[in-house]
Amino acid sequence: MNLQESKKVRDRGIIIGRLPTGIKNCITDVKGVKVGHVTLDHPLQGDEYVATGVTAILPHGDNLFMNKVVGASYILNGFGKTTGLVQVNELGLIESPIMLTNTFGVPAVTQGTLQYMLEESPEIGNATGTINLVVGECNDSRLNSIRELAVQPSHAIAAIKDATTNASVEGAVGAGKGMICFGYKGGIGSSSRIVTDSESGKKYTLGCIVLSNFGKKEDFQNEKYKLSDNPEIPTYPSPADGSIMIILATDAPLSNRQLRRVAKRCGIGLGRTGSHFSNGSGDVVIAFSTAHKIPHFTREMVETRQQLRDDHSIMNDLFLGAAEVAEEAILNSLSQAITTTGRMGNIVHAYPFD
Repeated sequence: MNLQESKKVRDRGIIIGRLPTGIKNCITDVKGVKVGHVTLDHPLQGDEYVATGVTAILPHGDNLFMNKVVGASYILNGFGKTTGLVQVNELGLIESPIMLTNTFGVPAVTQGTLQYMLEESPEIGNATGTINLVVGECNDSRLNSIRELAVQPSHAIAAIKDATTNASVEGAVGAGKGMICFGYKGGIGSSSRIVTDSESGKKYTLGCIVLSNFGKKEDFQNEKYKLSDNPEIPTYPSPADGSIMIILATDAPLSNRQLRRVAKRCGIGLGRTGSHFSNGSGDVVIAFSTAHKIPHFTREMVETRQQLRDDHSIMNDLFLGAAEVAEEAILNSLSQAITTTGRMGNIVHAYPFD
């Protein structure tokens, strides 16, 4: 199986939920959102191998520090090594690209992202304060020689510069190169949903991208999706408990409190696939809204933003959409991934959809 033969689960006849998808069925269906990847895939001396990378999610294409977006995070299980979420939840803003990589790559990716943002905004640490960088991770050490520290700051910069509004490449790419999901090859997956207010006809988009690296074979709800395992294809023992990063984007005008409420519902989609948020699992949701750009510099004492009413029916549709996009994005990470060979000759096979 090669990359060109990979398909989204909808192309395989598996329909998740009842809400319609966006045109690309990807997080980039949320207008302005950009995704970029750098994939590292090469042998080292002996049995060591580099199978890792970096994925960058940009809430919009302008200067993110100067034009922030409303953001929030929700921790389903906190066995993870993220940066920046304390301030995101305190101030309700995201002011940098959201970066994904392997566990030991977090320092290098943080440095590279900082270098990129400092070059873009000379004011940072000079005419104004410092910047809050957001980086998340999963452990890819079954396939990747993680102790070699292959990810460098330059890879973070390259992933940011690679970001486009096109449909994201999925599967064993970027940060997902070395990830394992339910004993099969996991990694990057994405999906989107459109919610519509029945009275006004107003439409909002929800988009999700995941880095899947969790679950045992016996946890996967394959029968629910009318999938049969092929016993001739071996599964690889999943990482100890495993992890997932879920990035949720929307153009709905939500406060950071409301975003956190919507982000919680991603856990429902994760659970539907078979996860139970294991003891050693880092299950983290990071959410943002593109409805408003909040300027870093302003002379105004008061700012005004619109936001949806909590008791409007559209909120329930957003909750439903969050559950659906998370579930489908996880399945897409399986459906788009390819069989991958890594360190010590370890082989993780693609899920036998066919």
